[in-house]
Amino acid sequence: MILLVDAGNTNIVLGVHDGERYIASWRISSDGSKTSDEYSIQVMQLFSLSDINPKDIDGVIVSSVVPNIMHSLENMLRKCFSHEPIIVGPGIKTGINIKYDNPREVGADRIVNAVAAYEIYKKPVIIIDFGTATTFCAVRANGNYLGGCICPGIRISADALFERAAKLPRVELEVPKNIICKNTITSMQAGIIFGYIGQVEYIVKKMKEEMKKGNCNEEPFVIATGGLANLIAKETNIIDKVDSDLTLEGLKILYEKNKEQILDENRKFNL
Repeated sequence: MILLVDAGNTNIVLGVHDGERYIASWRISSDGSKTSDEYSIQVMQLFSLSDINPKDIDGVIVSSVVPNIMHSLENMLRKCFSHEPIIVGPGIKTGINIKYDNPREVGADRIVNAVAAYEIYKKPVIIIDFGTATTFCAVRANGNYLGGCICPGIRISADALFERAAKLPRVELEVPKNIICKNTITSMQAGIIFGYIGQVEYIVKKMKEEMKKGNCNEEPFVIATGGLANLIAKETNIIDKVDSDLTLEGLKILYEKNKEQILDENRKFNL
């Protein structure tokens, strides 16, 4: 079994894969103030509740966009699972060609998603990851990662409206029945959600145009992932598929590509 860990700004997603299927997945809060012992208690409780023996974990792989939690997170993983975790970053084998000006600037989450989309779908893709930030990534069928763009996430946009406009309340992210609304709450919901949908549709349209100009003859397949993917996908036909496990799938693929490196690291640390 392998442990897959995706550390985002809001949540850390953990998944356990036994070679054929996911047997467990959990979300815990990302918190830079937590020690490795505090993370250990949380994670061991989750394993216990799911009746999984930590000693059955054969390897660990981590992607993270939150540098300040990595010291505690890595120490927790070493202590709990007796494996040196492999960290997605420079030097890892990906199987894709990153066409960024500086490939080291590409976030680990974007690399992991791109690897999964390339390996699974075998066609040009646009990946939208609805997280704390919303990222858009373009990948050609030959594995060239072309780049993309980064926007404030929908929750960030909603929070900014609440925090900066004194008389506006904090609202739940729900889709109202109409866009012409009769009260403040639904007016805010309409503006936030339908406005965000408009942003997504415009960005995807422009990305498709640029990919076609770059000799991409096949229509790019649009994949959405992340916590709010379903909310947006239900309201637009620009998204072809919601793949909630895309990041974990990418981590699993990267683990297989870098298995020997993991074994070497474990020998180095006598684990």
